[in-house]
Amino acid sequence: MTDRGTDGSTERDFYRARAAWLEARVGDLAAVMEDAGSSVHKLLPTDLGDGRLVAAVAVARLAADEARAQPVAESAGWLERLNPGGHLHDLEGAVRELRSHIAWCGEPALWSWNAAGWEEMLLWWWRRKQPRTGDQARDFAGWRARWSADIPWNGEIDRPEQAPSRHGRGLVTPAEFFAGEPEPLRLLAQAVLNGPETAAAVQDPVLLREEHLQGAGHLEWLAEQQARVEQLEAWRRRQQEGGSEATRAFLAELSEAGKRYMSLVLQPVIDALSACERALLADSRHGARRSAADYLEAFLDSQEQPGEEGWEDGWLSADVQRLAREHSRQGEVTWHDMSGTVPVWYHIVTSREERAAALAYSGNPTPSVVRVVTGEETPTDAFSLFDDPWAETEEWYPEPGIEILYGPDSAADLCALLAVCQLGQARLEFLIPQADGDFRQLRSLRTHIRPDDAVAWRRWALGRLAELVPDPEDLADALAEEQGGDGSDDGEDWDDWDLGVPRPRQDGGPAPEPPASEPASARRTSDGGLPEALLEKVRALLRKAESPAAGEEEARAYLAKATELMAKYGIEQAMLDDAADQAGPVDRIVEVCPPYVKEVRRLLSWISHEMRCRAVYPGGKANKHRVHLFGFEADIQAAEVLFASLRLQMLDGADRADRLHRPVGEDARAYKRSWMLGFIREVAARVGAAQQAAKTDAEREAEPGAGQGAGARSVALVLADRTHVVESRLATKYPKLKKQNPTKFKGTGYRQGVADGRYADIGSPAFGEGDWFV
Repeated sequence: MTDRGTDGSTERDFYRARAAWLEARVGDLAAVMEDAGSSVHKLLPTDLGDGRLVAAVAVARLAADEARAQPVAESAGWLERLNPGGHLHDLEGAVRELRSHIAWCGEPALWSWNAAGWEEMLLWWWRRKQPRTGDQARDFAGWRARWSADIPWNGEIDRPEQAPSRHGRGLVTPAEFFAGEPEPLRLLAQAVLNGPETAAAVQDPVLLREEHLQGAGHLEWLAEQQARVEQLEAWRRRQQEGGSEATRAFLAELSEAGKRYMSLVLQPVIDALSACERALLADSRHGARRSAADYLEAFLDSQEQPGEEGWEDGWLSADVQRLAREHSRQGEVTWHDMSGTVPVWYHIVTSREERAAALAYSGNPTPSVVRVVTGEETPTDAFSLFDDPWAETEEWYPEPGIEILYGPDSAADLCALLAVCQLGQARLEFLIPQADGDFRQLRSLRTHIRPDDAVAWRRWALGRLAELVPDPEDLADALAEEQGGDGSDDGEDWDDWDLGVPRPRQDGGPAPEPPASEPASARRTSDGGLPEALLEKVRALLRKAESPAAGEEEARAYLAKATELMAKYGIEQAMLDDAADQAGPVDRIVEVCPPYVKEVRRLLSWISHEMRCRAVYPGGKANKHRVHLFGFEADIQAAEVLFASLRLQMLDGADRADRLHRPVGEDARAYKRSWMLGFIREVAARVGAAQQAAKTDAEREAEPGAGQGAGARSVALVLADRTHVVESRLATKYPKLKKQNPTKFKGTGYRQGVADGRYADIGSPAFGEGDWFV
């Protein structure tokens, strides 16, 4: 066996990729605090090193406090101890404000079931960057006192890439590992691993997993090596089916060598990673069925997030008061809900004995105060806190305990139960009725879930969800149907129309619907649009490209020419507008039609981004078929013309790829969706290339001596200024934007979509970029 040293090139690359990813994630989490505009950001100390890192740790700690049902006062307390010299008049109010922002920021690292892992990892990363006194115990005691939290000690988490060294191995690829095996085995393994079929087969699962890994290059490398070993084993199984006994024995040795690689090289590295990284790697392996993370991401996107008042200690929000009154009138004393990403179980205390038991309850899973009814009988020896078999008197706890019913036919209930299982606990709120009909909080605490219960409930909820909503992409529609919604407008009175586009609601609700009597196509300014002659020429080219009679190369040529004309005109118009100080940007609501609304919406967003426009998904069930475009008139019009053609090509191409290339047994809808994402990514790159080529040509023509006036600005500067103006207009309309969660897909058509996209049109940035919603 040939091994690398403890500082081989693969280990160095792994270390650098991990450090780069952590720094990027620190920036993302620090931005959450900055975007919140909370006074907490100003209170953070300056003597703890990198301010971004301190802000990221503080945000993760506050999110973990929320998951632990920590009172706001306790969060404010550790913030005060973090910066003894700092002062803020209303620190608790600032903490509530920041907690409410965390609830709707859409950052997966801050979801309740992820927060504790990110808190631990960021404290470890902060610790690595602190100066040392030479007295390790003293250093850790000081850090622990400052953060009011345990700081992870030195260990394998510091350099997981060196973990295989305890077996006398180094971090290597499977091909490098097999280089030290006996010659027949080595030659065979390397031939299979280096074959083009293996490379192609490895690419698909890695692409399917990369977005779940949140840009972690070191985790993507581990996923790639796992995929290589799996492909080697799949090849071995195929060959073994019809081989002789000697062949099967030889192939068994190959299988054993693959297992040695996994157990001696990859698994030690994975075990040495932080809990957070291990969870990312594990959750990315979804296989044919969707995971809890897929459903929960879609579920949280449809949840109403609580406002700042939801974090008042000992005070019930208006929504909880309303629910308590409704359930009480119906004779119900228990119900469940979500507060941000935290599952909450509510119980109205109805007797003195129950009150005593509630105050004494520790939150430990045995005995458990909560019995979850999932619709199927599960053998259990659990008993209720209110039915304690060791009580001296049988009548001391007469109540049957808190029984929470999760409907087997309710997607919302099933997702809420999944949230409980993912977190491993829930917040338990004991409420006391008042004489005036209102309720007050008796006690709020965490109640833990037994691991075996969490596993059983999770399996049941996922199984029922797979039957109710096979694809999480359709979960929003299922939830809307449960709530009695039909996707129509909810009858608000809209005003403040500007260029035919409504102002978004200040409460974060859906943007208003334009009047039905005035179609989107009619709401355009008359200045700065594409000339009719150019439009006719472009449309003629696109019609030729869309024609079934056109071959692939011919269609590609027509599309390239149409794109080139629009890109060139857009830049020329920008230079003319700059010289003449013409009108500024406009905005427009564009309706997109089924089928595959999300993919069609993404296609428009990416095309418009490459054509110097910006797109927002307004959010809300009334706006799920709408994209709000911002840009200069000529650019928006060009993007719409191109989008109309590409949408038809994408839908036709998906059907054609489904007929010709979809593997037997794979879900057609999943395959088409993954194909469309590949198509969009490829055509986005081509649109961007056409725009860049037009810009280069314009710069060349505008060089000194080519006719440009002495006072004229450069092409690059004009285009950059236009982009800035467009983004400023967008920020004015939507001051609280959040990034769209990365798209997840399970089909295997992505690579074919990329290939087919080379013969179609152009698009936008990498996954997760350029798509916004409010």
